[in-house]
Amino acid sequence: MTTDDSDDDSGDDPAFDAADGPASTADDESPTERTREELRKTKERLGESADKAVKGFDDNIVDLLSWLLDTETRARIYVFLRDNPNSTSDEVADGTGLYPSTVREALAELHDEGTVDRDKREASGAGNNPYEYEAIAPSELVQGVVGDVQRELNAVFNLDRRLGGESPDGDTEPVQISVDSDDEDEKRSDEADEADDGEEDGTKSDR
Repeated sequence: MTTDDSDDDSGDDPAFDAADGPASTADDESPTERTREELRKTKERLGESADKAVKGFDDNIVDLLSWLLDTETRARIYVFLRDNPNSTSDEVADGTGLYPSTVREALAELHDEGTVDRDKREASGAGNNPYEYEAIAPSELVQGVVGDVQRELNAVFNLDRRLGGESPDGDTEPVQISVDSDDEDEKRSDEADEADDGEEDGTKSDR
């Protein structure tokens, strides 16, 4: 009886798959390597979600400021200056992606309206020093438009009165909008704390 030396004993080789050829090395990764890969993928997904959330937040802020400042261009300039005070017009253009001429025109308008302040940049040497711009605080921006918004809301409130032919001089003003500054908020908070302390002292003294 003879033996056939040509018998295929590849089935005994764990690195060989008769159907698919050599086994994939992907399954040979250690648990630690697989965990690191999963963490990397998760981190990427979280980063993408965070970027989308930030972009959505920024877009919403710009939309709101566009209503306050008349145009999206002026809104984007305002947001950039709040984040990057003391920037020149060229720096604003680079940071916002707007045309330099558009930025210069908008900055001039915003400065005339008092929405941004400007000063000459201090630099050593000869030559013209450019203006540096800084946007006013959001609380100041809101205070600047409160009067207009209040008048418009009261005009809507008195619409029926006006349609009835009565004089606008007889309009009532039920809508009153007030904006507290940071100092007033802190003062109110301090007064509330003092009141709480007084109540605690009174409670203790009664015991």
